Amino acid sequence: MSGAADTPDRAALAVEEVSKSYGSLKALDTLSIAVARGEFVALLGPNGAGKSTLFQLLTGLFVPDEGRIEVAGHDMRHESRAALAKLGVVFQQPTLDLDLSVAANLRFHTRLHGMGRAAKRRIEDELARIGLAERSREAARNLSGGNRRKVELARALLHDPALLLMDEPTVGLDPGSRELLVDYVHQLCRDRGMGVLWATHLVDEAERAHRVIVLHQGQRIAVDTPAALRERAGTNSLGAAFMALTGETPQKKEETV
Repeated sequence: MSGAADTPDRAALAVEEVSKSYGSLKALDTLSIAVARGEFVALLGPNGAGKSTLFQLLTGLFVPDEGRIEVAGHDMRHESRAALAKLGVVFQQPTLDLDLSVAANLRFHTRLHGMGRAAKRRIEDELARIGLAERSREAARNLSGGNRRKVELARALLHDPALLLMDEPTVGLDPGSRELLVDYVHQLCRDRGMGVLWATHLVDEAERAHRVIVLHQGQRIAVDTPAALRERAGTNSLGAAFMALTGETPQKKEETV
């Protein structure tokens, strides 16, 4: 693919034969995946599968040893600024400044993206969508874990990305907050045509995905709809299919912290 201008027919994400090693450890081995616009793709894998390494490459923290990554048609290696401008990220570890207000956390992001006069309206709109407009002046530390995640998601959406990366975003959330977050991100796919790559080790979060990519020991070992993966493995549940494909015991839920 060329680094063509961003147009509606460009995939939100294209990863082509990407490899990354750390010394003798091959974290990713000729991995190829894609996410279409408006598609919710779950990246399912046990701990150590390579999910974190992939996200480090997708966010430009590291570069692959081999292969190519494009975000909305922009090559991550040669057009990194344009690629990162089309990318929104919610990291596994919390990243809000708890001493700043909700609005101040979001304003800092808009300045990084040079959003200018549009920033105030976008902040107001995103906070209204997640039901936190009235708490914009509160310190982030006053929010529950679920609401902090909502603010991180609102921040990731301020610059209208083509691709949203969600890296184990429900870690530490209670079941109700987890479900609301998953529902909202599916809505974003429908309403904004945004591509989503949702990395998780929790099988139930992948049940409603348009497609599931199973990553194991740095390799893509399966990619299909949840129903097709169940049929391929001859099982009645995605968890059982995951275990048949990887030999790993799936996790259904995670304890809150």
